[in-house]
Formats: sequence, structure tokens, C-alpha cells
Amino acid sequence: MGFCFSQDEIPDTSAMVEPHIKLYREALPHIDSGRYDKALELLKKSVKQKKDFADAYIKTGYVHYKKGNKKEAMKWLDKGEKLSYRNYELYKMKGILFFEDKKYPQSKQYFDSAYALAYDEKRDDAELYYFRARLMFIGKAYKEALSSADAALDLKPDYMEARKLKAEIRFEQKEWKYCLLELDSLIPKMKETEKDYEMYRMRAKCKYELKDYRGSLKDWNVMTDALPKDEESWIMKGACKIQLNDFSSAIADLDEAIKLNSKNPVSYCYRGLAKGSNKMIAEGLKDLDYAIKLKFDYASAYVNRAALRMAAKDKQGACEDLQKAETLGSENAVKLFDKYCKRQ
Repeated sequence: MGFCFSQDEIPDTSAMVEPHIKLYREALPHIDSGRYDKALELLKKSVKQKKDFADAYIKTGYVHYKKGNKKEAMKWLDKGEKLSYRNYELYKMKGILFFEDKKYPQSKQYFDSAYALAYDEKRDDAELYYFRARLMFIGKAYKEALSSADAALDLKPDYMEARKLKAEIRFEQKEWKYCLLELDSLIPKMKETEKDYEMYRMRAKCKYELKDYRGSLKDWNVMTDALPKDEESWIMKGACKIQLNDFSSAIADLDEAIKLNSKNPVSYCYRGLAKGSNKMIAEGLKDLDYAIKLKFDYASAYVNRAALRMAAKDKQGACEDLQKAETLGSENAVKLFDKYCKRQ
């Protein structure tokens, strides 16, 4: 028969917990609730009770990170590392800190250690998969990055950052349709107060590449409404409207872009094309001349100026521009020269 206590004789095991562990455990709910100052107070007392208590150092580093003090976080994690052996939280936190400081080789070293330990301990962590995917993406290992991002989403289907990363990977690979699928799934789920307008920018570009100019314009409109000083958005609104033959409105958008930056040749190139298409040949040529003055090796500007020169019955000037564009690598210029300039 086993030894047992009566109800009155059951010992209070909480009194048997060492003070430093008790303080550490008291800090944890405060960390979970975002009461970081109170947590730090308790962790400081815990370390004072036991100066070689690695977990308290590591958790203190984590709290400083959550408070936005990366330098202090790393200092505490370094102390914890000297006292610990194969600590998952330590490896992961140092990996994140190095990643955010763009020290990618060190970040990879710690994430790899965390990943190996996670395998040994049979633990799954969506955040670790995500950060490893980020590193792979930076290293242009797109297939592996996609796989790791998918692993993060398998564990946490509503992981917005992982879904954004998948869209970025698809975009970099020019997989416009797949990128669009990711963004169409992601954007409606963004809270009004937490909208990531870079996702709208990416979707607008995907739609433009897929020749959905109306859809692209809709997203660029969202951008200019939210970020009226975003130069690219005004330029791309103009580009969409040129494709939709809305030349007067395109000129107005490009005027806004030029107000924001009077030295961007792209704005003048598009506005010159819009003016020429709107039967304002002389004004369009002035814009294209200026675009080329700003960027002498601007192939698209030469092609557009050739079109306006041809409309102005300056065939020789048009063919000279097409020849110049061809030397700059424009395949379109080659076709146009063959068609209009009778290549010998």
C-alpha cells in the first residue's frame, strides 16, 4: 500500500519552489498580457536571487525586444547564451534580432540551430518557418522559401506575414496569376487600421502585367487616396489611362507626379506619349526631349519620340530614334524600324 497524506496533511508544494523560479513564473503572465515593465521588475528580482538563471536572462531579452530595445535585448540574450545549453527560445530570438539588423549569415546560423533543436524536441513553430522563408527569399532560393512559408501557413492559416511573403515570392518569379491569387485572398482580410498598401501596389502591378488596366487603375486609386505623395502611384495611374485611351486624365495624373518630382524621366516619357496621343504633338515632343535629356539611354523615350516624329512627318528623325533605341536593347524598336524605315 502506497504512502498518502490526509487532506489536512497535504504539503504546500508552492512553498518548495525556489524563489527565483517563483518570480520567473510570476513574470510570465505579465509578458503574455503585454505588461512588460512589471515583467521586467520580477525578472530582475529573479536574476538577483540566482545570478546564473539562464531562462530569466533569455526571457528578459525577449521582453526588451518586445519593448523595441534591440540593443538591450541582445545584451541579455548574450548573457543567457553563456549560461545555457541548446535553448530554443534563445536561438530563435537571436536569429530574429540578427535578421532585423540585416546580419543574415548570423541570423541563418541561429535559425538553423533553432530548427535543428525544434526537430529534436518535436516542436512546430510557424514564426520560425516564416523567418527561415524570409532568409531563403533574400537569398533568392524561391522554391525553398515558398515551401517554408507554406509550412508556416499550415500551422497558422491566418498568418498574414507568411501570406504576404508568398505573394512577394510569386511576384519576384513573375508568376503574376499566382501572385494575384495570394493578394486577392490577403487584402480583404486586412483590418482597416492595419492596411499594408504595399500589397495594393503589388496587386496593381500584377494586374498591369496581366493587361487588366482597369483593375490596376482601381488599386492605384486606392494608393493615391491613402498616400497622395506616392510618386509611382500617379505615374502608374497615368500609364493605365494611356492604355485605356483616357489621355487627358492621364496627363493630369502625370502632372501630379511631376509636381512631386520634376526630375524623373519616366513621368515625362509617359506624359509625352499621352500628349502625343491626345494630338498635342509639339508639347509631347518637348516632354520626350526632356525625358531623354534627363536619361540619355532611355530606350522607351526614343521609341515614343519616334512615334510622335512619325506623326509629325519627320520620318528621318523617327528612324534615327528607332536606331538609337535598338542599340539600347529595345526589341520593339527593331520591329518598328523594319516596318517603317525599310532596313537595308
